[in-house]
Amino acid sequence: MNNPVGWFEIYVEDMTRAKAFYEAVSGVQLSRIKSSGMEMWAFPMQPDGFGASGTLVKMPGFRSGGNAILVYFSCADCATEAAKAVQSGGKVEKEKMSIGQYGYIALVIDTEGNMIGLHSMQ
Repeated sequence: MNNPVGWFEIYVEDMTRAKAFYEAVSGVQLSRIKSSGMEMWAFPMQPDGFGASGTLVKMPGFRSGGNAILVYFSCADCATEAAKAVQSGGKVEKEKMSIGQYGYIALVIDTEGNMIGLHSMQ
């Protein structure tokens, strides 16, 4: 059994400022992840280590503040879990999409209006 959270994203508007803050607070160097349509800087990842890693993200249309942190739940097929979210009273914000070698994601809105991410390798 794995931990339920597999990834997190912290949405920012000023990447330079946010990157400096998180590097200072955490004492680590963030590394750039190439991505289209958004700027991403990753916290160090240990594939066999305990806990989840994540990134700072600057993307048009996603504001910072107000708890603008997106938690990804690991699953077998994010399309299946997105459908379950709809069946449970939520809605799909972004259908299953490829993130290249990192697998697939879908974004859903829960019954309280919170967005969460779903991640799968297939």
